[in-house]
Amino acid sequence: MKRIIAQLFNGLLLMAIIASCSDDTKLEEQRKHSNKKATDPFSDVTRTDENINERNPGPGGGIIMQAFYWDVPAGGTWYQTIESKISDWDAAGVSAIWLPPVSKAMNGPNSMGYDPFDYFDFGDYDQQGSVETRFGSRTELESLINTAHQYDIEVYADIVLNHNSGGDLEANPFTGTDTYTDYNPASGKFYRSASDFHPNAVVGSDEGVFGGFPDLSHSTSYVQDWLWNRSDGVGKYYRDELGFDGWRFDYVKGFGGWVVREWMNNVGGFAVGEYWDGNAQLLQDWVNSTNRTASAFDFACYYRMDEAFDGNDLTKLQGDMLWKRDAAKAVTFVTNHDTDEIWDKMHAYAYIFTHEGYPTLFYQDYEEWLDQDKLDNLMWIHRNLATGGTDILYADNDEYVARRNGNPGIVVYLNDSNQWLERWVPTNWGNSVIKDYTGNSNWEPTTQNDQWVKIQCPPNSYTVWSLK
Repeated sequence: MKRIIAQLFNGLLLMAIIASCSDDTKLEEQRKHSNKKATDPFSDVTRTDENINERNPGPGGGIIMQAFYWDVPAGGTWYQTIESKISDWDAAGVSAIWLPPVSKAMNGPNSMGYDPFDYFDFGDYDQQGSVETRFGSRTELESLINTAHQYDIEVYADIVLNHNSGGDLEANPFTGTDTYTDYNPASGKFYRSASDFHPNAVVGSDEGVFGGFPDLSHSTSYVQDWLWNRSDGVGKYYRDELGFDGWRFDYVKGFGGWVVREWMNNVGGFAVGEYWDGNAQLLQDWVNSTNRTASAFDFACYYRMDEAFDGNDLTKLQGDMLWKRDAAKAVTFVTNHDTDEIWDKMHAYAYIFTHEGYPTLFYQDYEEWLDQDKLDNLMWIHRNLATGGTDILYADNDEYVARRNGNPGIVVYLNDSNQWLERWVPTNWGNSVIKDYTGNSNWEPTTQNDQWVKIQCPPNSYTVWSLK
């Protein structure tokens, strides 16, 4: 019996030695392969951690909830719907909510707010077919904002400055025709006429016209006063009377970055612009044109994720993105009320919640379409573990591995294949037990003295590793 046991022991020992040699060989091969593949062509782009924790409920930073989608239910109940969710969102890790345009628009109770008529009617006046907006009354809006503030959640207003809609016809001396540029709002504030739109006596045009709507001219002193200079103008009224903490600027391609700069210099708060372009350099140029007073939605990241996850080529994640250039000014997202192209959304959320930038969660993804528990888990990881700069360790069609270098930091492993995958990777932890905080793997490996470790990822899934 002892001989049999001894023979078994010797056999197992030999197998262990062979496995160890095989692992060592594989480790060396993967180290070489990883070093060859890990290059990020944008890793030397100047980045900054400036204000990275400005909206920071945890070490990893804040999370925005886009608290609406296109064609939310009409009838004036939406503000109440959102208010009822504030407590749960706070517990999940949301630190800010982005509301749709809150003022009365041309289409009144049917409008999503992007055809603004009266910037000071929040559901108070009987005009454009209703008293309340599609979303509710002013009282309900203020209650929602107050409840959010009780949970230390910021509230961002969607600001549409490029164009207006719903004006009456008037003779336009600058065009020689009749135009819909006569605005007589029931609030009695910010009357507009032909001289406040393009063309006018000051300037003929600006950077862009949207949908044939009258194009508001920000170059006239009257418009500037009502938008950001006056103490009772749009910006300061929304800040001081309604309690908004920040701004999402719609269609900023339609006017110069100086407009947002002047708003921010006079009003303050947080700002993000919708500069809809997949070119990261153009996004960076726009941020710079605001004198870095505003962030931009990272459309470059959005399109690279679509190519990577829906196109089954994770090397696309090595492409240029705003967060790689200027993480403090990049707002990342997976979908929004205008565009919903990414089908493999859980991989995309795993990406934005583990990488740099200020991530945005879409209402329907969280409340209706995706696994809420998995999103809650990724938000927890973002807030508590995902800190520091980013190094891409490996990328091919099916695999992507990146490391966040903060304290504690993480290693994220994305698998777009139909089989379990394993990979040796360098970490920032030596002789330490690590675990997968998503629960998708039950491994708890110990990193080697040289900080390398083997990790794994299930088929079509992701794992996120950090110190146990």
